[in-house]
Amino acid sequence: KQSGALKRKLQSPHGNPPVKRKRKLSINTFRKGATEADRRQEGSSSQKPAPKKQLTDKQNESQKNKPFIKTSSLFKNNPDIPEIHRKEVQQVQENVFTTDSFSQLDLHPHLVSTINTVLNICSMTSVQKQTIPVLLQGRDALVRSQTGSGKTLAYGIPLVQSLQAMESKIQRSDGPYALVLVPTRELALQSYETIQKLLKPFTWIVPGVLMGGEKRKSEKARLRKGINILISTPGRLVDHIKSTECIHFHRTQWLIIDEADRILDLGFEKDVAVILNALNAERETRQNVLLSATLTEGVTRLADISLNDPVSISIADETQRVPEPASQTDSSSSKCMEQENFAVPETLQQYVMVVPSKLRLVTLAAFILQKCKFEKRHKMIIFFSSCEQVEFYHELLVKVLSGGPESEQPGHSSLPSVSLRFLRLHGDMEQEERTEVFQEFLKSKTGILLCTDVAARGLDLPQVTWIVQYNAPASPAEYIHRIGRTARIGCRGSSLLVLAPSEAGYVSLLAAHKINVSELKMEKVLASLLKDDRFKVHRPGSKKCCGKSPQEVRERATVLQTKFENLVHSSEGTVRWAKKALQSFLCAYTTYPRELKHIFHIKSLHLGHVAKSFGLRDAPQNLTALPTAGSKRKTKPKPKR
Repeated sequence: KQSGALKRKLQSPHGNPPVKRKRKLSINTFRKGATEADRRQEGSSSQKPAPKKQLTDKQNESQKNKPFIKTSSLFKNNPDIPEIHRKEVQQVQENVFTTDSFSQLDLHPHLVSTINTVLNICSMTSVQKQTIPVLLQGRDALVRSQTGSGKTLAYGIPLVQSLQAMESKIQRSDGPYALVLVPTRELALQSYETIQKLLKPFTWIVPGVLMGGEKRKSEKARLRKGINILISTPGRLVDHIKSTECIHFHRTQWLIIDEADRILDLGFEKDVAVILNALNAERETRQNVLLSATLTEGVTRLADISLNDPVSISIADETQRVPEPASQTDSSSSKCMEQENFAVPETLQQYVMVVPSKLRLVTLAAFILQKCKFEKRHKMIIFFSSCEQVEFYHELLVKVLSGGPESEQPGHSSLPSVSLRFLRLHGDMEQEERTEVFQEFLKSKTGILLCTDVAARGLDLPQVTWIVQYNAPASPAEYIHRIGRTARIGCRGSSLLVLAPSEAGYVSLLAAHKINVSELKMEKVLASLLKDDRFKVHRPGSKKCCGKSPQEVRERATVLQTKFENLVHSSEGTVRWAKKALQSFLCAYTTYPRELKHIFHIKSLHLGHVAKSFGLRDAPQNLTALPTAGSKRKTKPKPKR
């Protein structure tokens, strides 16, 4: 009797006769967008012990093998996560620092003093120690060194030393004595600021910068007044060569091409050829320097036409196959590129995490919370493959992760509320906004920057502790440049590469280039949601929760996913925006090079699962096959410099 009374008591609030309880086993409800309240109600009813007596023996046996609280389709029908099989390889290491000081070089005392006091640098890095003496001798050089090793000063110091020592004092009206080409606007600004600091004792030498997004009229005015060290992106300089009468190069003694491989990647090869022709037409003899973290076939070709009997400088402990610019054929260059091993900072820890497509969004959010909220003092950069994804995820993460105070719960009251700061940077932004964001992230001690590869090259962003590659890069060389935004000049840093189960073969590709990555388990990252009670499932009338069980983690991940989905489906406009971002991702996915198609093939993606990672409840039916303006390597057309 007591058992029957208890059964009726527990059933009565819900009004569900036993025969209808069979329907709760369906998972279609969440796929169609069940609300959080619906799932909580189902969850609370499913943990009552008495109704289980109404199940048949077969159903009861089935029930024992299922979680006792219903979770969403987020954790259903996912592909198995493969074991990461990789050989332990010996990574190529560079000795970044030396014990040699700049005073040992034949430099002007004021220049040495400026390096020590203004730049706060006392000892040379390896690339500086090997490059500066060569350039002071007037030789051409092809310099290859890991990203973040101090290459800007490696050419900047001998350049300033050479110009200040000229017998006839440089006049501003003389025009350019040195031309520095860089791939992006942000790197142009950064290089300009570094050269400006070096020139502090030598005020008669005037640096200047030209880049897309600025007003041509004001740039022409600066060119008329005179710029002695001209730093520019290739496309904008070509614009001025064709349209600005006052620009000339008859006194140009230096040509420096920084991040040479990235300049070619962005499609500036023809522009560089135009610039070389313009320089050669006015002055044939000059000192030429090419610098990069990687040597590709294109860089070899560029070195062949721009360098004269160069010194090859490659900074690594192990002997590496560095192509000789003048003697390599196309086929041998290609072979060298395929077998190239990349130097990685010793202070950089690299991780890979294999995540099913449906769980990518909640796992990324959990990782951000773990590192930037609960561990704190982290500064993070997250790379995406398209501008539309950057815009979309920025809005989504700001509204869900930054919005609303954390619930005060016993046991968590000691955790202070931390405001997450999200920024975005990509090639479709106006130049003024790009510069503002770049400067803000540069000066901040914490924050999360969502960006495309516009931020992957050469930028020195202090105190960046984590690099997250949400979309895998198109080559190991690009991987190296992305992770090079952290662990710079001896500092510590970490990187995380997020792969789908079908993309796990990318780890072996990295290993073939002597790049070691350790596996980070998705479950460990998702467990950080237990620290944030905004995603706790509240069960009416239940005092005891599941604690730190895997089931509790899944429930919280489901609540977080539901928050994302509710936001996306709150209006037709946000649904369209999500579809546009998804489409840009798919278009970028089709642009992986042919040799990587066995790892990244569009047919290996489950559209419905991928849609979940954009907060969409179902696979869109009306996506067009046309690429959008924001797809990878199509996001940065040449006019957008």
